Amino acid sequence: MADAQDFTKMMQDMMSSFSMDPKAMQDAFKTQAALAEKMSKVALEAAEKSTEISSKWTKDTLSQMGAMTTVKDEPTDYTKAMTDFASASAEAAAENMAAFAEVAKKVQMETVELMLAAGKDFSEDATAAVKKATAEATKAAKKATTA
Repeated sequence: MADAQDFTKMMQDMMSSFSMDPKAMQDAFKTQAALAEKMSKVALEAAEKSTEISSKWTKDTLSQMGAMTTVKDEPTDYTKAMTDFASASAEAAAENMAAFAEVAKKVQMETVELMLAAGKDFSEDATAAVKKATAEATKAAKKATTA
């Protein structure tokens, strides 16, 4: 029966052959985690605001339906109640869709700002890592030529 191959040693050997700066990796992880936290905050705020808009819209619609469903004296009063309800519903729809659009616009603006800031942070981290790697490679090359 064949033994299962242990890849742990092979992976450790492979990873040790790449020169990595653990500090750079940790900084990159922290930057990514901070970005994820900020993006989550934007998404949660948008979800909360959207829920508030939906809830208000539903409550308003239900309260308007109450007036439409009451007993009327004249048949034309039913028509007027339905017309008033349809008119109010159309107006509420326009207002609420505009409110949803504002939420989406805010999310878009905040996301762009976060991505620009994150791009700057990632660029700074990458530049620092490349400078450090270049300095180490130069140092190693000088050491090898003098040896």
